[in-house]
Amino acid sequence: MTAMPPIRVMVADDHPLLREGVASAIDSQPDMILVGEAENGVAAIDGYRRWRPDVTLMDLQMPDIGGVAAITTIRSEFPGARIVILTTYFGDVQATRALKAGAMAYLLKSSLRRELLTTIRDVHRGLRHLQPEVANAIALGAMDEALSQREVAVLQLAALGNANKRIAHALGLSEETVKTHMKSILAKLRVTDRTHAVAVAARRGILEL
Repeated sequence: MTAMPPIRVMVADDHPLLREGVASAIDSQPDMILVGEAENGVAAIDGYRRWRPDVTLMDLQMPDIGGVAAITTIRSEFPGARIVILTTYFGDVQATRALKAGAMAYLLKSSLRRELLTTIRDVHRGLRHLQPEVANAIALGAMDEALSQREVAVLQLAALGNANKRIAHALGLSEETVKTHMKSILAKLRVTDRTHAVAVAARRGILEL
């Protein structure tokens, strides 16, 4: 019988220690080989074009271009690309964006030790992988009404410590309109103040702080 070629893996992450850990785990497997590393989104896109890996491990938050944008670009050129998101964030909005962009798996970095190798093999076989806590977050998030783009912009400025008057000036709105948006934001996120709203939005991936 002809031996199957090893699974060719690329890892894209801006933390050298994580890349080293992934490289060490892959190097210890007889059925895998690390073909390349990238430290940001631009390098990930260039690396995919150069190495054409079987499976790509992609950090969600990277300099220059984030993981979702990099996935979108890669998948537009290579629709069959099999990409696993690696992240510390399990927010439903972040996960949904990544999956819609074409990621086949969404893996929390806290679980890499026990799930990384299995996930690589599953994705290489064409299977999707979604951890229970991420799936649960997506299911709960689907029950809530999404913030509009304008509401996200208002909350993003609020997260930076801006008062309603300054937010209104920045967005070309009246202060009353900003107050109306903020009231809607609190209701949709089911919180009572803007500080809690920012915290919930950041946890869910609505805001990138």
